[in-house]
Amino acid sequence: MTDTTFQLGKPALVCRWRLAGRHVPLLNRHMRALSQRRVNGEALSTNLLGWVKQHIEWSLAEDPAAVADGVLMIVVDEAGQAAMSTGAYEPLADASLEDLALRAQTAQVEASELGVAPEVLCTAEDGGITIGLSTDVPAAGATSLVEHLAQTRGIALKRDPALPFRAVSGLVGGEAFLVSDEYGIVAATNAGCAQEDAGTVAFLSAAFEKLYDAVR
Repeated sequence: MTDTTFQLGKPALVCRWRLAGRHVPLLNRHMRALSQRRVNGEALSTNLLGWVKQHIEWSLAEDPAAVADGVLMIVVDEAGQAAMSTGAYEPLADASLEDLALRAQTAQVEASELGVAPEVLCTAEDGGITIGLSTDVPAAGATSLVEHLAQTRGIALKRDPALPFRAVSGLVGGEAFLVSDEYGIVAATNAGCAQEDAGTVAFLSAAFEKLYDAVR
């Protein structure tokens, strides 16, 4: 599914959102986060946001060429024009703590330029969750769901933008995991943790999977 009525210029923003059954399970959360993103220092236009939501709600589910359980890619160029396509979903090849932390660092750079980090490193420790973001950075769709789920379970939340940088040096405790608009919840493969912390991550992961299954 690609809009070819114009020639797309140099990409300035790329969003990758998980699909399930040709639907975007976190659509409203993604749309709120998209409205917080910036291109050339300016918020995305109301017309562009409307086009994105309309295209997803009206066209995606009926498009036989769309990858049903893949990834929706939205590309916005420097002039504020946008195009959409779908592609196959591939799990992360490397889910080591170091790799997840590096991905989160890259996403923090994106947030400094475009307003929102699509991937965030988090830790579950001592019954609480630390999110590796500054308090002034809007949450992406998947991150906002984690915050909501934690609040419904009475899980304490805090933010620490230095978390991914400390993780690269091995200076984090508990269970580290990546929260991603594309990959959902990805637990670090080489981080040991207490049973309670592992249970917190398992709860979040199961909640995401139930959401995906509900729209398939």
